[in-house]
Amino acid sequence: MSNKVALHTLGCKLNFSETSTIGNQFINNGYSVVDFKDNADVYVFNTCTVTENAERECRQLIRRALRKNPAAYIIVTGCYAQLRPYEIASIEGVDAVLGSDEKFNLFSILQDFNKKELTCISVGTLSGLNDFGSAYSTEADSRTRAFLKIQDGCDYNCSFCTIPLARGSSRSLALDKAIDQLKILIDQGYKEIILTGVNVGDYGKNISKNLFDLLKGMIYVNGDFRIRISSIEPNLLSDDILTLVSQSEKMCKHFHIPLQSGSPRVLKAMQRRYTSEYYEQLILKAKELIPELGIGVDVIVGFPGETEEEFIHTHNFLRDLPVSYLHVFTYSERPDTKAINMSGYVDIIERKRRNNILRNLSDKKKIPFYQNMTGTVQQVIFEGADHDGFMYGFTSNYIKVKTVFNPELTNEICNVLIGNYENGMCNVEVLSTKNSVDLVKEEN
Repeated sequence: MSNKVALHTLGCKLNFSETSTIGNQFINNGYSVVDFKDNADVYVFNTCTVTENAERECRQLIRRALRKNPAAYIIVTGCYAQLRPYEIASIEGVDAVLGSDEKFNLFSILQDFNKKELTCISVGTLSGLNDFGSAYSTEADSRTRAFLKIQDGCDYNCSFCTIPLARGSSRSLALDKAIDQLKILIDQGYKEIILTGVNVGDYGKNISKNLFDLLKGMIYVNGDFRIRISSIEPNLLSDDILTLVSQSEKMCKHFHIPLQSGSPRVLKAMQRRYTSEYYEQLILKAKELIPELGIGVDVIVGFPGETEEEFIHTHNFLRDLPVSYLHVFTYSERPDTKAINMSGYVDIIERKRRNNILRNLSDKKKIPFYQNMTGTVQQVIFEGADHDGFMYGFTSNYIKVKTVFNPELTNEICNVLIGNYENGMCNVEVLSTKNSVDLVKEEN
């Protein structure tokens, strides 16, 4: 009977791709991967350090795992581990702390998984520009959609962010290798591939390529699949990429474009690389070119010095933009950032109030976007799980939908008729799979 490992990911889609690669190391060494809620011999936590809540959740999950199996071997890796390894090592029951690079050589660093008196800490300096820890979904990842890491690190210096400290400078996977890894995922049966990285739009820097070059190469790969960009900075979303997305069926009609604040002064204090005017023009241009485009937005509330008037300005700025939903973050003080020393502290209760207001605004943006799609035919990839007789999936423009469970639809690109909106999603009628789309058109 093989030993069991449970993997848990905190944070971004990039972390999910890397967790899958970690899981594959265990599979190749005779382990079986089980769900985190199950009892395991080894627990691996791939961590995030963007907010204090992410770090707190990590500590809570470690304790939960040890309650299930006090003898389990606990490994913590990722950004939190890279930045504060000794803090993690002080948590009772943690056996190994591995840095951002060390996670890819786990079995070389750890000779066995027997608990010892002292915690193993292996956190080195971050990779140079020529080093890239490849990561993409494997059989260790039970998801229908695959994650493909194409970029790592960040050369930006946003005043609130620790990611450059945890991930190092911007570096990219060679274009030919990225396309080879895409082909592997397609051969494994994945129909949606999500391109991930710390700053995906910065892809190609230092290798004389750019993200548009990569996307052009990817869409000509044979197979039925679609590509989704996980997130892209507004100043890196080029006209070439917008045009490609508008013209290619293999590109999802969806962007996640961080804003962070609608206030010009706050944006400048955050050291973002665009203005609110530029952002507005980009959104309007994108929607004019791709009318059905789904657009998600990151926004931070309670940044040091953000006044009530500036918050209202951000609210109204987002209210008037044709975006689909918001990811709202409450500002969190991060060690070793410029923002932590800025004046204008915003009370925690006030931060939460502003967060709730923007979450309500997100609902007000999402519902009409979904309702406007009623009666249209969209392409959906359904997940395989049976949830009380229903199954769920996402359209190309990132509308969550549900239909009656049918295992034959799992991981198929289906043409669906969008129906009524209820409880955060749309009901749909499945018309056909992608391969019979012409028949559907003829019948209609």
